[in-house]
This record gives sequence, C-alpha cells and structure tokens, in this order.
Amino acid sequence: MPTVSLIGDRLAEPGTEFVYEGEADACAGCPYRNQCLNLEDGRRYRVTDVRENAQLLECALHDRGVRAVEVEPVTVRANVPSKASFAGSKATLAGPCPYVECPSHAYCEPDGIDLDGEYRITGIRGDPPHEVCHLDRSLTHVDLDPEG
Repeated sequence: MPTVSLIGDRLAEPGTEFVYEGEADACAGCPYRNQCLNLEDGRRYRVTDVRENAQLLECALHDRGVRAVEVEPVTVRANVPSKASFAGSKATLAGPCPYVECPSHAYCEPDGIDLDGEYRITGIRGDPPHEVCHLDRSLTHVDLDPEG
C-alpha cells in the first residue's frame, strides 16, 4: 500500500529509490513537516507515482521545493552468510566490513536496514559481486524484506 509523502522535486520521478533519513534542522517550523516526516527513518523507499497537478511547495532543504508523491518500502539487496540462506528464511548481515573498495561493500553494509537486524529473505540472487571476500566470509547475494 503506497504512502503519500513530500520529497524534493529533483527526486520526484517514478522508480527513484531513496533512504529516508528523518528530520533535518531545516524542517523546524515548516508548515508541511507532517506531510514530509511521515516515513520510517533509515528505510529504503521507491517512488511509485507523482501526484498529478500537485503543487510545488517551497522547502528550506530542497532547492527546487517539494512535491507530493506515492512511495512504498522496497526490498534491500544484501550479502548474508550462505549457511541456511534460502527464500523465506530469516537472515542477519555478517557484520561490518572495513574493505570499502570491495565491489560487495554496499551489499555487506546496505543502506535501508540495520546491521544488527534480522530480516526475511524474499529472493536469492546468487553469488556476491566480489571475487574474494577479504574477511573470508561465505556469502550469498539476496533480497531482504526490511519489515523483518
């Protein structure tokens, strides 16, 4: 079920994904803050629709203003320990990784989910994008449901 929210006009395109980071200092006193601040902090969302004839509203944070859109939470691609990784099972991330240059780093520490959380695997993508894990972890590339 989509949620109506306000996001920056530059992001207001169907298919755009973003991680909602919560309230900024510039939001204090804004008359539209209840419409903007209605998403879950740290959660990944996708714009599903831009409201037709929606007024462009001034915003202290977004240079071109904000616009009404429909958004929905999306699954998060991640690398999880291979042991017992199958669609429908619960998984946790393997933990932090200091190798930020690794092609898998964004999947070992993905935006939109908590490193300590447990999440249901909704799909298996296969092998991670790296050739060698420098921490010698056996990982599988999956889609996780951020709802748990």
